[in-house]
Amino acid sequence: MNNKSVDNILNRSDSIELLNKDDALLVLNKPAGLLSVPGRGEDKQDCLTSRVQAFYPEALSVHRLDMATSGIMLMALGPSNQRYMQRLFEQREVSKKYIAIVEGRLEPQHGEVNLPLMRDWPNRPRQKVDHEQGKPSLTRYRLLQYNADEETSRVELEPVTGRSHQLRVHMEALGHPILGDALYGSEIIQTRVERLLLHAESICFQHPTSGDVVFYNSEAPF
Repeated sequence: MNNKSVDNILNRSDSIELLNKDDALLVLNKPAGLLSVPGRGEDKQDCLTSRVQAFYPEALSVHRLDMATSGIMLMALGPSNQRYMQRLFEQREVSKKYIAIVEGRLEPQHGEVNLPLMRDWPNRPRQKVDHEQGKPSLTRYRLLQYNADEETSRVELEPVTGRSHQLRVHMEALGHPILGDALYGSEIIQTRVERLLLHAESICFQHPTSGDVVFYNSEAPF
């Protein structure tokens, strides 16, 4: 079976869009509701990583998205490319931008959220702001559009750090929770829409083999 046939099967049967494939990386579009990597228990083994590895056994994960979040994910082809990409993420040399729909009118229209985060152990998997024990966490935000009829804001989010649930906690801390957030939103926020309205829209980094700065984009489905 040639690569084109494999790509078509991957896209059609698993709802995972293959945006690009080269000698070092797979660029994928993860649907909302699918785990990035296997979780604990037999019922949490289905995930993007295992589905992709059924067609590309050499593909290795380098980062994650929350199960409820959709958008761009990278997988490295082989251990050396995996190590390279993991190092880029650790050194914050990967630029990522997300699109979200949040409650209310975001004001000021651009700025930063600099609030330290840590795991909320009694309420796992929730995270919480903790100024004493939390790890530094920084998010930049920008208002794209305000919908007066729905009283919602479409925002661009740029996580400078990569803490678990960072964007979701930071927006809730601003008083503008992301619609559909089952962990950090009120009952009204959770039920207004069918999914978390958070999408990893773009990613930019230095390619592991060519050395070129590459950019990939996936428009939000909402």
